[in-house]
Amino acid sequence: MTFQEQIQQGIPAILPQPKAYETNINHAPKRKDILSNDEKKLALKNALRYFEPQHHAELIPEFRNELATYGRIYMYRLRPDYKMYARPISEYPGKSEQAKAIMLMIQNNLDYAVAQHPHELITYGGNGAVFSNWAQYLLTMQYLSEMTDEQTLTMYSGHPMGLFPSHKEAPRVVVTNGMVIPNYSQPDDWERMNALGVSQYGQMTAGSYMYIGPQGIVHGTTITVLNGFRKIKRSPKGGLFVTSGLGGMSGAQPKAGNIAGCITVCAEVNAKITHIRHSQGWINEVIEDLDQLVKRVTLAKANNETVSIAYLGNIVHVWERFDEENIHIDLGSDQTSLHNPWAGGYYPVEISFEEANDMMANNPVLFKKKVQETLRRHTIAINKHTVKGTYFFDYGNAFLLEASRASADILKEENGASPSPSGRAGVGIDFRYPSYVQDIMGPMCFDYGFGPFRWVCASGKLEDLAKTDAIACQVLEEMSKTAPIEIQQQIQDNIQWIKGAQENKLVVGSQARILYADAEGRVKIAEAFNQAIAKSEIETVILGRDHHDVSGTDSPYRETSNIYDGSRFTADMAIQNVIGDSFRGATWVSIHNGGGVGWGEVINGGFGMVLDGSTAASKRLASMLFWDVNNGISRRSWARNEGAIFAIKRAMEKEPLLKVTLPNSVDEQLF
Repeated sequence: MTFQEQIQQGIPAILPQPKAYETNINHAPKRKDILSNDEKKLALKNALRYFEPQHHAELIPEFRNELATYGRIYMYRLRPDYKMYARPISEYPGKSEQAKAIMLMIQNNLDYAVAQHPHELITYGGNGAVFSNWAQYLLTMQYLSEMTDEQTLTMYSGHPMGLFPSHKEAPRVVVTNGMVIPNYSQPDDWERMNALGVSQYGQMTAGSYMYIGPQGIVHGTTITVLNGFRKIKRSPKGGLFVTSGLGGMSGAQPKAGNIAGCITVCAEVNAKITHIRHSQGWINEVIEDLDQLVKRVTLAKANNETVSIAYLGNIVHVWERFDEENIHIDLGSDQTSLHNPWAGGYYPVEISFEEANDMMANNPVLFKKKVQETLRRHTIAINKHTVKGTYFFDYGNAFLLEASRASADILKEENGASPSPSGRAGVGIDFRYPSYVQDIMGPMCFDYGFGPFRWVCASGKLEDLAKTDAIACQVLEEMSKTAPIEIQQQIQDNIQWIKGAQENKLVVGSQARILYADAEGRVKIAEAFNQAIAKSEIETVILGRDHHDVSGTDSPYRETSNIYDGSRFTADMAIQNVIGDSFRGATWVSIHNGGGVGWGEVINGGFGMVLDGSTAASKRLASMLFWDVNNGISRRSWARNEGAIFAIKRAMEKEPLLKVTLPNSVDEQLF
C-alpha cells in the first residue's frame, strides 16, 4: 500500500503481525503497577473497543502482556511501517488543506529525531503524549484524511471522538488533554486513568501537535541565559551555567548556552540520550569523570571559552564537587522533568540508571524515598553555592515545588530574613529562589506581550524557511525604528536570534522557526507571510506558539508566578484564551491539565493556524493573534504589573475597539 492508502485505511481490517521490541530506540520506563485486577480487565476492554470482535481473542493476551510488562497498552503491533516524519503537505491525502497541515504536525511530533519515546507516542517530558496508543493515531489520521472544511474533529485525551458538522470558520480540530475533575488531579490519578486508557498527559505542545523539536525551547533558554547574566551584571563570556537534563526539551540547554556565549555544564544520567544530543551537535563534549570535568571547566574559565559540556552522571555530584573545588557558578538551574518525579523525570543519586528504572517500577515506595533524599541533598549543595554568589532560578520544571515537598531547605526563611531574590512575596508557598518567570521572563517579556511565536513551512523546503526568516527579520527591523525604549531590547535580541538561526542549525524535524514577538510583531510577521504566499513566493505556513506564553497558561509556579494579586491559582486566563482563539479563527485549539510543572499544577492552552495566502486568512490572523496576546496582557495589567499596564495602554491606543479595565494603585502609607 502507498503512504496515502495506509493513512486512509485507519485501523486495518486484517491485523498486522506483532512487531519486535526495538532495543535501539529510547523507550519510556515501565509505569508502576497501579490497577486492581478488575481495573486491568477494564483496561483491556477499553483497548479492545478499537477492534472488531473477531480480533479480541488474539489481542487479549498480547495487550495483557503489554500492560504487565510496560504498565500501559501501547498496541505496538499497530505501529505504521512507513517512516515517521513531517512530509511536505502535498503528500498527505485529504479534502481539507487545514487537515493535511494537522497531519503534518502530528507526524512531526512523532518523528524519531524529535520524539523522546517515539514508540510510546511520547514527545517530551517523560510522559508528554500525542496519543495513548497506536489505534488512536491510526484512527485520527484516517479522520483527518476524510474531513472537509465543514467538519470539526474532537479529540478527548488522545481519543478521536469523531467528526462533527460545523463550518469553515470553526476550528478543524478541538483538543482536550487530561481535563479531569479537579479533585482527581493527583499523580496517581493520572497513572490510573492513563493505564485505563481514558486520559493522558498532553504536556504542552506534545498533545497539541505544535512541538518543533528542541529549537522551541532553545530560543527561550537563550533569552533566559542572556537576561540572567544581565541580571547579575556580567558578560556571559567565561561565565559558568550549571544545570541538568538532556532529554526532550531540556536537551536545548547546551545549544542555548553556546548561543549566549557562556560555559555550560549539563548533567544527564541517561547515556543513550546524552550521546544522541552529542551526535546531533547540541553538545560540544561529553565527560564521564568528575576529575576530568573539574580540569576542563577550570581551563574553559581561564580561557573565556564558549563551550557546552555534558557530564554523564548525577547533577548532585557536580554541585558538590564544584563546591569542594571552589569553582564559581554564575548561573544555576535544573531542567529535569520534576513534574514527573516518580516515573523517570528525576533520578536518585548513588544508584545506577538501570537500577533506578527497576526500582521505579518494582519498588515505587523506595524509589520515591530515594528521589526525595536526593532532592534534599541537591538543595543543600545549591545553597552552598548561592551563599558564594551563584544566581539560582527554578526553570519551571517544578524543582522548587518538589524539593519543598521533600522537606528540603528551599523555603524562604521567616522572621526578619532577607527578601526572596524576586523581591516580592506571593500568595502560597514562598521559595528561597525565584522561578525564572518571576525574575526574567515575566517582567522582561510576558508583561510586555513578548512570547514564543513559531511557524512551520508546510512545503518542507529549506528555501521557504530561509525566506520566512528574512521576512520576519525585515518586519522586526522596521518595527525597531519606531518602537518605544521599553521594548527595544526584546526586539534587538530577536533580530540577533533570527539572523543567526541558519548558522546555528536549529532545525530538528520540520522546517520550523521560533522567535519572541509581541502582538504587533506576530500580526505583522504573519500578514507578511500570508502576502508572500499569495504572491507564490513561499508555500503554506503553519503558525503556532508554545503554551508557555503571555496568555496561554495559568501556572502559579511558572507562567503566572509574577502575578501577585492572589490570582496565581486561578485558570480563567487559559480557558478564556482557548475559547477566544476558537471563534477568532484558529485552525485547531487545545486545552490541557498538566504541563512542565505537573499534573494538577497548571492549565494550559495552545493553537495552530494555517496561512494559505487568502484574504480570509488575513482576517483570521489579525483577529486571533491580537486576542491571543492581549488577553494575557490585560490579566497581567489587572495584577498591577507595570510592564503590562504600559503594554495594554499602548494596545488600546492602537485599537479603538479595545477597552480594558485598568487597576488603581493604593498608597502604602494608608495602611
